[in-house]
Amino acid sequence: MKRLKIVADDKIPFLRGALEPYADVVYLPGAAISAADVADADALFTRTRTKCNAALLQGSSVRLIATATIGYDHIDTAWCEAGGIRWVNAPGCNSSSVQQYIAAATLTLALTHGLCLRETTLGVVGVGNVGRKVARAGAALGMRVLLNDPPRAEREGWERFTPLDELLAQSDIVSCHVPLTREAPCPTHHLASERFFEQMKADAVFINSSRGAVADSEALKRAAQTKLRDFVLDVWEGEPVPDPFLLEKAFIGTPHIAGYSADGKANGTAACIRELARFFRLDSLRDWYPDTLPPPPFPTSTTIDCKGKTDEEVFYRAVAHTYPVTADSLRLKQSPETFEEQRGSYWMRREFGSYTLRLNDAGPRVTNGLRELGFRMAR
Repeated sequence: MKRLKIVADDKIPFLRGALEPYADVVYLPGAAISAADVADADALFTRTRTKCNAALLQGSSVRLIATATIGYDHIDTAWCEAGGIRWVNAPGCNSSSVQQYIAAATLTLALTHGLCLRETTLGVVGVGNVGRKVARAGAALGMRVLLNDPPRAEREGWERFTPLDELLAQSDIVSCHVPLTREAPCPTHHLASERFFEQMKADAVFINSSRGAVADSEALKRAAQTKLRDFVLDVWEGEPVPDPFLLEKAFIGTPHIAGYSADGKANGTAACIRELARFFRLDSLRDWYPDTLPPPPFPTSTTIDCKGKTDEEVFYRAVAHTYPVTADSLRLKQSPETFEEQRGSYWMRREFGSYTLRLNDAGPRVTNGLRELGFRMAR
């Protein structure tokens, strides 16, 4: 049997060595993969920087594209399907990582601006795998949570969902978790438009960790100067070059790494390899997962004395111990020209489930909330 040839983005973690017993693997920078590179390849493993379209794939032998990401707007899906090329993404692979990012950003906002989370409304726009986790985090922190997802509402009924204009009018924090689409009936390109920001509450906060073009950068600039209390961006129009004004003014600005926990990366790589195994009948890889993940970079057990602290302070201490999100923001603000380098060499962040907390003098709301976020609690 002819050995497979696989071309892979060289920044996909945990991949090296996994496929070599079964295939010849060529590792290349994602943005540099060319038509010549994939001409005789059987499969392509990507991230968001490889544009998988006719210009890249016409006349190639590629039969499978697997992207180790939730998003797939870098794949011309209609062209691939018409040409008999199977494509797959990794839905939900980094949902807990994005949940961690949003929790860290929200708690940093709460402490900076003196927000009482029990009196704060979180509006979640897009309630798929990621949005559900973010909504769960908001509820765990004691926030009132509103959900907007027209496709789901049409299928399931509007009882659990809120129309977008109502959500924007009521939410103190609005967080976007939609795919980037341009087609009807629910296009999301520039969903956060001039009208979107006009409908938001005065002094509200806008967060986008979905895709950069979900927000109209020019509209966001105007809203930042006239309407919003603050905004948080992990994604940018024109990546990997963040808008200088938005980066400077962002409360938190990061280089598209919200979903970049080691756990999320492992899940994305595993989804790609398992699909390859199904497609090419490599039975020994059907349940593949990395043998080990790197240990957390911070102590896995920590004790928090809750006496005299607000719930927000305790939540912040716990979450920031696992993920000091402001450090990621400071790195990008100081060195925006290294956007891609910061993504490619991102540190091995681990999710809440890797950490055990011991809480002294904690109330049930904090204890239950941290457990709901995924922390292990010491007995």
